[in-house]
Amino acid sequence: MDVNTPKYMTLVNWVNGEIAAKKLNGGDKLYSENEFSTMFHMSRQTVRHAISLLEHRNIVERRQGSGTYISRQISENKTATMNIAIVTTYVDDYIFPTIIREIEKILLKEGYTVQIAYTHNMMEKELGVLQNILSRNMVDGIIIEPTKSGIPNPNRDIYDEIMKRNIPTIFMNSYYPGIDIPHVSMDDKEAGLIAVNYLVAAGHRRIAGIFKFDDIQGHLRYAGYAKGMQEANLRINAEDIIWFDTEDMSNIDTNIGRILKRLEGCTACVCYNDQLALEIVRICLANNIRIPEQMSIVSIDNSDIANLCEVPLTSVALPMVDLGKTLANNLLEKIKDSSFNATMEFRPLLVERKSVKNIGQILPEDK
Repeated sequence: MDVNTPKYMTLVNWVNGEIAAKKLNGGDKLYSENEFSTMFHMSRQTVRHAISLLEHRNIVERRQGSGTYISRQISENKTATMNIAIVTTYVDDYIFPTIIREIEKILLKEGYTVQIAYTHNMMEKELGVLQNILSRNMVDGIIIEPTKSGIPNPNRDIYDEIMKRNIPTIFMNSYYPGIDIPHVSMDDKEAGLIAVNYLVAAGHRRIAGIFKFDDIQGHLRYAGYAKGMQEANLRINAEDIIWFDTEDMSNIDTNIGRILKRLEGCTACVCYNDQLALEIVRICLANNIRIPEQMSIVSIDNSDIANLCEVPLTSVALPMVDLGKTLANNLLEKIKDSSFNATMEFRPLLVERKSVKNIGQILPEDK
């Protein structure tokens, strides 16, 4: 056993192994606490903790005056594996390490093993990862970040199969419209609204927007931007809006001319996220556009990048820690109760730094 594995997990893993090997089936009676204590050389308190965890996961059930039994919900086709799959677009950069770390903390504490895969935001890789998960049939639940959720999804059949198999699944940080799987994310429309409202309050009237069209977050953040502009009676100029996809963001220097043309005449800009805002700051400064004196910028996510940018970015914060915790806890509830409503959208908050200049309040007669 790994030295970092809690001692009670020896018993938990043994029970799961016996179920997987069909040596224990629904309705079978387990050994007593005293017997387990002797078998595994552990205290009765440790045994009791292991049994409580198994009961919490609906693997065993206690019957007063009779003992502990394998749950009758355990069938030939469905045994608890104590494995959770996390599938994300990227793993080791931007917001993902924090979110995944918080998910892992809770799942590991509850006795689960976590398997992590990533798709590089490529639909064919998403399909391959999910096919592999289903072929192994060795997970109790899936947390997955959608790939290019802003465009039609060719992997609909695999999601239909996940739902058909009743595998508890939650979308992370986004969702696919039209697929009936719960999601835990930020309220992205509200994030776009908060960003533009902050710039309007600082006196800006011609505000550019740079968004990502192949993720649903980009569509929603644009919708919030548009709502804020309309509520302030400000014109949304088509020539002030820039749409990127994943590949454009990877080759942004090929779009410098287009970016500068769209920013011309604007005093402020709402950026899809901190990664994109960092590039916009770099391009502006390289072309003698001072931030925030000539161009104010509000970005979204409030990642570490926002604070490390050459001009620290005012950013609408994605609650990464709370997002990770909620994903883990809601999946655990979904495993216990398939009817549990696991969807949660967090209201974002603005974090002010130095990328916005107040150029004066808009007077009532100007609205």
